Amino acid sequence: MKNIQIIDGASNATFSIFQATDAEFASIFPDGTDMELIEDLAARLGQAEAGRCLGPLWQRPILKRDAQGIHGTLFYDNADREIPATKREVDWDPSSLNPAQRALFAQHE
Repeated sequence: MKNIQIIDGASNATFSIFQATDAEFASIFPDGTDMELIEDLAARLGQAEAGRCLGPLWQRPILKRDAQGIHGTLFYDNADREIPATKREVDWDPSSLNPAQRALFAQHE
């Protein structure tokens, strides 16, 4: 199972983590990506297929303290959100990172 953190714009957002099967994860995060916007997911898979893919996730929450890593981030409420075009965390603009993050991400380019 892979852990996906959900980020939304709600004032009461819990930034919850849900578990996905490998197949579900690959559908949400193809080609080595680890970030996705819900709008892009729906456009890529179609609304119905995106719903079928995400539906089972909501039945598999996991406590943050029990999660063994976060493998992907799914963003909701994205009117003003910017993420790297590659949808990979390691591809953030270096100016938005601290020195330790820049060094870490440089190892994974």
